[in-house]
Amino acid sequence: MPRGARGPLTVLIAAVLVFAVVSVASDVRSVGDRLGGFGWWALAAALGLAVGNYLLRFVRWHLLLRDRDVDVPVGDSALVFVAGFALAITPGKVGELVKSYLLRTLHGVPVARTAPVVIAERVADLLALLLLAVVGVAMYGVAVELVIGAGAVVGLGLLVLAWPALAYRLGELVTRPRPLRRFRDRVHEAVAGLAALSRPAVLSWSTTLSAAAWLCECLGFALIVSAFPGTAVPFGLAMLIYASTTIAGALSFLPGGLGVTEGAMTVLLVQGSHGVDTATAAAATILTRLATLWFAVGLGVIAMAAARRRAPSAEAEAAAAAGGPDGAGGSDDTPPGAPGAG
Repeated sequence: MPRGARGPLTVLIAAVLVFAVVSVASDVRSVGDRLGGFGWWALAAALGLAVGNYLLRFVRWHLLLRDRDVDVPVGDSALVFVAGFALAITPGKVGELVKSYLLRTLHGVPVARTAPVVIAERVADLLALLLLAVVGVAMYGVAVELVIGAGAVVGLGLLVLAWPALAYRLGELVTRPRPLRRFRDRVHEAVAGLAALSRPAVLSWSTTLSAAAWLCECLGFALIVSAFPGTAVPFGLAMLIYASTTIAGALSFLPGGLGVTEGAMTVLLVQGSHGVDTATAAAATILTRLATLWFAVGLGVIAMAAARRRAPSAEAEAAAAAGGPDGAGGSDDTPPGAPGAG
């Protein structure tokens, strides 16, 4: 099988498996009946709101790069950002660190300088989703235990970020094995960068942008549920369910939160909403995940292919610059293997 076809095929197989599991668990025929009466305008609206989510998160990504003194063209920054969606179904979205690799390949930016940006994105996302979930709990009193547990985990992570000495020690511990010692300096640089991006001022505006972005998808979820005949879910409750189940999926460290997010979303819809039976909840969950997770992954696969085509030309440009009349090579901090590295 061609190497370039493996990613899209894996995505397709995963999507089919999730659809099959959720459908079987709730009776395929009943789910099909519910989809027959669905107002498909809501799916189109949810896709548009998902795009709004991506635009706001891209603005956050680009501003965080600038905070780290990483200056790349907006077009390339957007391409790298969307390409990261291709690996959104990795555990905890750690695969999105591929964005750092792409920036190194396209512009020679050291991975250690941009990896903290990817981590800071996840921190801001979790904080924003937690804030939305807390507001929802205060309004509806649903999923209290889930939100409290998520708050404890996120709070522990913030403690590490707020205590640089502890983060530094953890870096020492992680790189203690002999094969990992050569990465110690880079880990320390990444820790310092993450601490800088966790300053109260930066964390405040990045979390605010994140909250606005996730509110878009919460609204899309509410529209999808309400587009089934005889159902209605208040926006506040939809916000609580979507935010809390997204957090649960992220903290499960399962690829894309698969199974955890879908199961929790279906259960909370049945328990907390009026007129939503299991089949309707399952159908709404499937459509919501198609309009959010799988839509993003599809865009990411396309952007990743474009970035891979762009990489050879970027390397050629870097090589030409390195061999120019002034004899200038790559910068001193260009890592081995990056464009322009000797």
